[in-house]
Amino acid sequence: MSVGVPISALWPDPSPRPLDDTALAARYGRADRPHLRVNFVTSVDGAVSVDGYSAGLSGEPDKRVFGLLRMLCDALVVAAGTLRHEGYRAVRLDERRRAWRRAHGLPEYPTLVVVSDSLDLDPAQAAFADAPVRPVVLTRAGAAAPTGLTDVADVVRCGDDRVDLAEGLAELRRRGLDQLLCEGGPRLFGALTAADLVDEVCLTVAPLLAGAGPGRITAGDASAVRHLPLRHVLAAADGVLMLRYARD
Repeated sequence: MSVGVPISALWPDPSPRPLDDTALAARYGRADRPHLRVNFVTSVDGAVSVDGYSAGLSGEPDKRVFGLLRMLCDALVVAAGTLRHEGYRAVRLDERRRAWRRAHGLPEYPTLVVVSDSLDLDPAQAAFADAPVRPVVLTRAGAAAPTGLTDVADVVRCGDDRVDLAEGLAELRRRGLDQLLCEGGPRLFGALTAADLVDEVCLTVAPLLAGAGPGRITAGDASAVRHLPLRHVLAAADGVLMLRYARD
């Protein structure tokens, strides 16, 4: 059922009418192999935030796709800094989306995965304390866990000076978490790109000019340029554009 601002497909298969959630989920879908999808929202001029937060860029169509992508994934991957700054709550889905997951043989909720070099995490944050599925924390050897963290999350150590993302993703897949959705932040996106681990980017372009100041959706060390073909273009009635790029 479609709700709120209508979303239609422009390319490659234009839709004669707005997409309901079933059609929208089919446009994104689940890959038939281990897959890392990154989801971001940006302004027309490339800003990752407005007034320091991504919420200033996100409207109803973006939030709808945001929720659908969470429904489709096995695990939601986020950097510790983004978890703290954006005030992440427990990853929960409404009954309709839980029913979709049950019908497709998936657990009712995806697993939250937090990437942290320092383990500067608060076990009392709702993302951990209220999680319906025990979260996983990927960290490096030697990082000191705060009191209580291992009570609410599995701490997995991979890498010495920093988190070895390839090793971390391999561990997630050993746990059966093949379809991964990364929501950032920019440094984690940059590190995943540098390690050539990104299979897909879903990018919402908000019809806003943010001006100078905010950073880009990716940050960190320079990396090789990588080709990522455009797979679909969706548009919402309020001028929001939703792009999906994915490897062959």
